[in-house]
Amino acid sequence: MAENTQYTEDNIRSLDWKEHIRMRPGMYIGKLGDGSSADDGIYILVKEVLDNSIDEYVMGAGKTIEVSIQGTKVIVRDYGRGIPLGKVVDVVSKMNTGGKYDSKAFKKSVGLNGVGTKAVNALSSYFRVESSRDGKSSAAEFAQGNLTDKEFLEETSRRRGTKVTFIPDELIFKKYKFRTEYVAKMLRNYVYLNRGLTIIFNGEKFFSENGLKDLLEDNNNKEDMLYPIIHLEGDDIEVAITHSKTQYSEEYHSFVNGQHTTQGGTHQAAFREAIVKTVRDFYGKSYEASDIRKSIISAVSIKVMEPVFESQTKTKLGSTEMGGNLPTVRTYINDFVGRYLDNYLHKNPDTAEKIQRKILQAERERKELSGIRKLAKERAKKASLHNKKLRDCRIHLGDVKKDRRLESTLFITEGDSASGSITKSRDVNTQAVFSLRGKPLNSYSMSKKIVYENEEFNLLQAALNIEESMEDLRYNNIVIATDADVDGMHIRLLLITFFLQFFPELIKEGHLYILQTPLFRVRNKKETIYCYSEEERRSAILKLSGKPEITRFKGLGEISPDEFKHFIGDDIRLDPVMLDRETSIEELLKFYMGKNTPNRQEFIINNLKVELDLIEEK
Repeated sequence: MAENTQYTEDNIRSLDWKEHIRMRPGMYIGKLGDGSSADDGIYILVKEVLDNSIDEYVMGAGKTIEVSIQGTKVIVRDYGRGIPLGKVVDVVSKMNTGGKYDSKAFKKSVGLNGVGTKAVNALSSYFRVESSRDGKSSAAEFAQGNLTDKEFLEETSRRRGTKVTFIPDELIFKKYKFRTEYVAKMLRNYVYLNRGLTIIFNGEKFFSENGLKDLLEDNNNKEDMLYPIIHLEGDDIEVAITHSKTQYSEEYHSFVNGQHTTQGGTHQAAFREAIVKTVRDFYGKSYEASDIRKSIISAVSIKVMEPVFESQTKTKLGSTEMGGNLPTVRTYINDFVGRYLDNYLHKNPDTAEKIQRKILQAERERKELSGIRKLAKERAKKASLHNKKLRDCRIHLGDVKKDRRLESTLFITEGDSASGSITKSRDVNTQAVFSLRGKPLNSYSMSKKIVYENEEFNLLQAALNIEESMEDLRYNNIVIATDADVDGMHIRLLLITFFLQFFPELIKEGHLYILQTPLFRVRNKKETIYCYSEEERRSAILKLSGKPEITRFKGLGEISPDEFKHFIGDDIRLDPVMLDRETSIEELLKFYMGKNTPNRQEFIINNLKVELDLIEEK
């Protein structure tokens, strides 16, 4: 075979630190995104800066952190020791430079590789770092990682600490927007894990007195808890456990050195195992693991020396060792839970009795459903083999690297024309399509039995792989893609009801979204503008002066595959489905999906938006 491409010394080039980060940002912060998802890059940038401030608090320096986000500008100010003044530039612009290589200074730190703030610097159009200590200060400013200004040592009366200001670069993060709900959740987790720490976010104060106990109480309705939260603490471990009265699947919040490990890891696996072993030993019964853990809501936090994560974004722990003279992570957690949970159950017989009743109830339900589940799994497997409902992506066919699983998306749509357009337009590597046949069933107040008996729900559950645990979730993003009309809105509501009824943690953990698709296309011979609202349509008409052609999209099936690529590609618009922390899921479902009431009728009348299509084609 002839060689057409020459390979010489001229093909070899070395990138400096900032060039490499900007060329391969995914290696440092995971996916980019636009801010619609909690794991998008802009939130990782905030986290990387915050981690340094948290480490200062852990080391006993600074009890308050101030965070401000106004538009695209982020400011993080701590009152720790302050960066050594002669190293202010180096620690944010020289790779492999930082205080965390010195285990005496940072024993159980969140970030150990000295990369975090360098990545923030390189991926920001504006970055400023200021340090104050010993009555003096020093500062430096950067643009895309390039030093633009440096303030040498100056006398100051400012309190000691570090202040970082940055604006994520729009060349990297296109059309991004910070959602304060995601930032607030991140900050709450920080204070749960660092009792005594105060974080002030845009004027709102976050503080926790009871750690992980507060986390479970704040994220769940007290009336839905089967028994008071079991809260256990050790030197390097803290756990909180309860069971839900209504929730079906397992829910875990896991942390390592203050880092929220959303994908679990060795510590979460050990925790799940330890609960089962301890419960079996306490009752002297070999209960099924799934019956013991069914409906569990829990949290675990451990501290380890020099943790090893499976990616730079630190969402999954890979370490098997605690470090120092401690045993393995698995042994340490098993020993702690085995001792302290067993003691708690002996001292609290009422709770022990409720847990056993819950296990026995789960056992009865599992046996009652065993035949149905077996048939349901066979149907799901057969349907999958014939590719009737699910058009999968290559990530799950073994053709794409596993580290891209965070990018995986499942579109749930209705109708052959809509699913056909999305299927032809999607990125086959990371985007899958699940086709509904008509409107799903209203599952409100129904038992889990309906999930197996109803073909749509059974196949959807199988596609997501969430029957037992969220740990096995196959797609990071689940996107409801329906027409923007009354029928489409109804389908959205029915699907959200299904997830709230049987898999609420999928929504709590930020996996469910609504796809926004344009209502109008406004174009002339030179330019095409897609509009998502009446206001955008009017602006487009003004911009394309004259008599532009205006098209009203009445359904997803009317949008050609070539056009659809714009709406599910880099410019995808997603609205996350989020739960109000103050709202009970049961109350929410009862109001929207229960029996019709005067209150609901009044709500619908007051909030109904009638969209009149008065466009005249001239």
